[in-house]
This record gives sequence, structure tokens and C-alpha cells, in this order.
Amino acid sequence: MFKLSLSTPSIMSNRTLFATLTATALLSATGMANAALFDNNLPADPDAELSVGLNVMVTDSAYDTDGTEVRVLPSVFYDNNKIYARGAQAGAYLINDGTNELSVYAQLAGSEFDPDDADGALSGLDKRKASAAAGITYLRRTPIGGFRGQIATDILGRSDGSIGRLTYLTKFTRDKLTVYPSIGVEWNDENYNEYYYGVSNEESSRTGVAAYSPDQSFSPYISVSANYDINDKLAGFASQSFNYLSDEQYDSPMVDSRTESTTTLGLLYKF
Repeated sequence: MFKLSLSTPSIMSNRTLFATLTATALLSATGMANAALFDNNLPADPDAELSVGLNVMVTDSAYDTDGTEVRVLPSVFYDNNKIYARGAQAGAYLINDGTNELSVYAQLAGSEFDPDDADGALSGLDKRKASAAAGITYLRRTPIGGFRGQIATDILGRSDGSIGRLTYLTKFTRDKLTVYPSIGVEWNDENYNEYYYGVSNEESSRTGVAAYSPDQSFSPYISVSANYDINDKLAGFASQSFNYLSDEQYDSPMVDSRTESTTTLGLLYKF
């Protein structure tokens, strides 16, 4: 089945509101410490460019479901050396000296499993929802590319799980086209895998699907994104990513593929 959804913000729960207020307080405190402790940080760029647009995200899920999921999402790109927004991720720098970047961030995270798109006994399982994660990331720029480490945790109470990534990334530019390839490995803790790939005893009793309780996992991934400046005001962007599921994830009775891919196409207007 081909599914199209237009994502819109929902009313924040008390948990989400508390997490947001906590993050705001943390950013305020670190912002004040920033000037005193990290004198080598880049100054705020008053000419930083804001780009706003829409993107279409097409996901070929590893879940044993029918069809491909299509979502239409807003996109914002901005970086003034102090705060940034990059598509589905937004953050604030704690350290940013041109070589080292340490920042706190929040972004979309997780998969979606809709039992209405599943056949047989899987159609009786509970729904799994995408979430939002917040964490910290460090990037080291070198002559041969960038090396990034990230750790984040679910802030909406869906999985209560944590995600970590180690990534190598680089950039190629030719005229109006810029390409960003990256490759790395992702770690998912037990809580994350339990929510997105586990089958509880209650679900098993209700549906006949074998109960399954995965442990933590490591899985490789590769991604390529590109940006093309159409003119002074418009830019197009695209990305393609592939994740290779770990044994812990692939052994789930909810899964029928080793790989999961996401294709994104979008258009940005530059202010």
C-alpha cells in the first residue's frame, strides 16, 4: 500500500514540555559559559543564510509490511556558528572553533510500524511510532574529512531508548553542486530495540506471533546527500541512505529485510 501523510506538530505532553524547558535552561547556562571558557570559538555570523522549504521523504522499511511510506516534512537550514538547523536536526554549539564542534541537539528518530499495513498475525501487533531524540555530538575536522560521534536518547517516552553513531564524512564541491558522502556504524540500546523490534508476551498471546526480546546492537550505514544552487534564491537537495540491520534487529518476526533505505527530495528558498 502506498501511504502519504502530511506531518504536523502535536500538542506537547507534560514529559515533552519538561524536557524542552530543561534543554532551554541547559542551553542558557552553557551559552553563558561559552564566552568565558572557549575564547577561540568562531563569532556569530551576522550574514548567515536562512533556507526554508519542504521535502518528500520516501522510506522502504525493513518491517514486513505492504508498500512504501511517504511523508512530507518542512525543512530549515541555518548556521550562524552559534546555533544551527539542518533538515530534521537543530542544535546549539558549545564549542565551535572551526576544527572542533561540540553541540547539543534534537532530531527526529526511530521507525514507524503500522499494523494496518501488515498481513496475517502481524496486523494484530501494537503500533510503533517515530519519536524525537536529544543528545550531544562532537565533530573533528581533519584534512581527510570529518569524524563525528553522537549519543542521544528518546525524549517523548516512546522507546526510552538511546542511539549512538560514529561517522566519517566528507564533502565534494563542483560549481553549484555540493555532495556530502558519509559512512558509519549505529548503536541501539536494548530499550530502543525492544520497542521497535521486540514482541511482548502479551502481543504474542494475542496474535500468535513469537515473543522476541532483542539486546543492544551495532549496524553499519551509508548516506549520500547533495545540494544544488538553482539560482540566488532557490536550491534543490536530495539524500539517499541505507541501513544494514544487525542480527538482533533482523531476527525479529516483525522484519523481512536486511536493509532499510530512505530517499529524500526537497526544494529550499533562501532568504
